Amino acid sequence: WRFTFYIIAFFTGLAVLYDKPWLWDHRECWTGYPQQPLQPSLFWYYLLELSFYWSLVFTLPFDVKRKDFKEQIVHHAATIFLISFSYCANYIRIGTLVLVIHDASDCFLEPTKIFNYMKWKKTCDSLFMIFSAVFLISRLVIFPYTVLYNTYYYSMEIFQPFFGYYFVNALLITLQLLHVFWSYLIIHMVYKFILQGTMEKDMRSETEESDMDEEREKIMEKEKNGVAHFSNVASSSYIQKNGSKPLNNRAHLTNGHLKER
Repeated sequence: WRFTFYIIAFFTGLAVLYDKPWLWDHRECWTGYPQQPLQPSLFWYYLLELSFYWSLVFTLPFDVKRKDFKEQIVHHAATIFLISFSYCANYIRIGTLVLVIHDASDCFLEPTKIFNYMKWKKTCDSLFMIFSAVFLISRLVIFPYTVLYNTYYYSMEIFQPFFGYYFVNALLITLQLLHVFWSYLIIHMVYKFILQGTMEKDMRSETEESDMDEEREKIMEKEKNGVAHFSNVASSSYIQKNGSKPLNNRAHLTNGHLKER
């Protein structure tokens, strides 16, 4: 469902902004500010994005707890504050650019997860490489130039800094720091992929859901084929044959050795 949303949100953003002058000339974000009329298409686009991020907050307690769980909370909080405050302070033009840039890479992340769960490894790896390229370019190149530089320098050509100027820039810098953090994880995974020829598991968690499912499937397959049962019988027979006590009279230590009770 997230993949469906990101596709709809991204192309909705492109359709809404395609004929807007600030998409092509970023200085237009501040032309006439703060007297910039709010168009209905921008209002509904903002409402769509804000509703989605609130839904992520509500479902966050039920998601898999990964290493970047705290970073996810900070990201969702910063995004909600940014969308809400930019709407109140009429920073909607710059806000729409932020939303489109973020949705661009997420459109590739969600299908990558889908093919990973389907165990289509080659397709998953290919999509992950595309996602990595889009993420690094959009978050480390386009976002700083289009958004950060725009709000920090261009806006001062129109008006003097006030509370909204500092608050919005603080939230944008927070997002950029999170981009750098996730970019490090992505670059590390890509580096491992280039060296080993296979995609490493998600570095955000010690054990991925797919890895756990794979282990369960292996155990079930062994039990189905009688391997696990045969192994237990063979081990017991070997112990009895060599004059040792039955296995149920012995205890396992954590290092794998056996100790008499």
